[in-house]
Amino acid sequence: QPEHLQKNWLREFYQVVHAHKPHFMALHCQEFGGKNYEASMSHVDKFVKELLSSDAMKDYNRARVYLDENYKSQEHFTALGSFYFLHESLKNIYQFDFKAKKYKKVTGKEIYSDTLESTPMLEKEKFPQDYFPECKWSRKGFIRTRWCITDCAFDLVNIHLFHDASNLIAWETSPSVYSGIRHKALGYVLDRIIDQRFEKVSYFVFGDFNFRLDAKAVVETLCAKATMQTIRAADTNEVVKLIFRESDNDRKVMLQLEKKLFDYFNQDVFRDNNGTALLEFDRELSVFKDRLYELDISFPPSYPYSEDSNQGKQYMNTRCPAWCDRILMSHSAKELILKSENDEKIVVYDHIGPNVCMGDHKPVFLSFRIAAGAGKPIANVHKCCVVQ
Repeated sequence: QPEHLQKNWLREFYQVVHAHKPHFMALHCQEFGGKNYEASMSHVDKFVKELLSSDAMKDYNRARVYLDENYKSQEHFTALGSFYFLHESLKNIYQFDFKAKKYKKVTGKEIYSDTLESTPMLEKEKFPQDYFPECKWSRKGFIRTRWCITDCAFDLVNIHLFHDASNLIAWETSPSVYSGIRHKALGYVLDRIIDQRFEKVSYFVFGDFNFRLDAKAVVETLCAKATMQTIRAADTNEVVKLIFRESDNDRKVMLQLEKKLFDYFNQDVFRDNNGTALLEFDRELSVFKDRLYELDISFPPSYPYSEDSNQGKQYMNTRCPAWCDRILMSHSAKELILKSENDEKIVVYDHIGPNVCMGDHKPVFLSFRIAAGAGKPIANVHKCCVVQ
């Protein structure tokens, strides 16, 4: 129901914009256009027009929109969409031209789509094919842009990493094989954005990392007192289902696990207190603790929500709920964020639409202030913000 969903999505998004009134706003989308890209393009166009012309966004007089719409190119297509909105009160905003290696003042509203390969204002890359599980092309990669505001330069990276193809395979090892693939791909992106081609600046990486909980540890914890029954395919002897039953209590089924089924009898464990009890199993970022920082998570797992418009809080029973959608930053970016002892609300890391169906992912947002001149020790500012 794209029309209904889009209405919900935009309404919730505008509420967050209204509440926080950002002067500079970056919106990163993955799987832009949905799974059936060709059929969805009319909805994409409508979405973009609505965002650029709506009443809620009327004070944003400059915008840049980058849509990877070239779905016929298997080698390049990422289905990523990056939107940037600049409030009229911001005077001097510059965007980096990666080809010319200089900053250019941002004016007007511009949309770039179809093919982004020729656009010098961004770097876009799809992961090398040998990174893809089963070596089958999907739409995973990243888009990077660089900005300079109040003498402060930073990169914004829109990222989409690999998902778990099978719950049964994810359950076999700890950490899972999929976790290793995501680790490799994220390392690839971080190495790219700090390589020698350009001056190093602070960076924010946000999107669908597809980070999952440690499946083996979660199942062993949730089903600590259960007995496991293994069901195999008659023809191949391959494991196709695991059933965990309580040892007593009439052998009640606690969890059923299949390739695309994670049916736990009590969803409240993922929702109570924002799922905090499960954060100990969110371990994929620990490998990057020296390179990436994240604010404390205080929202429930962002995926996989029911796509039934009447079930805004319900998870689908396809995967174990997890914090797939995140906003991460370099340690120098963390220093840019202005924190106030008197007002903790200056920095907010939360999700959008807690009670409303937003699709199978809940969007996640970070709102913060940057102190004027905060980037001076990091960026070569006198060069960066010369009017072009």
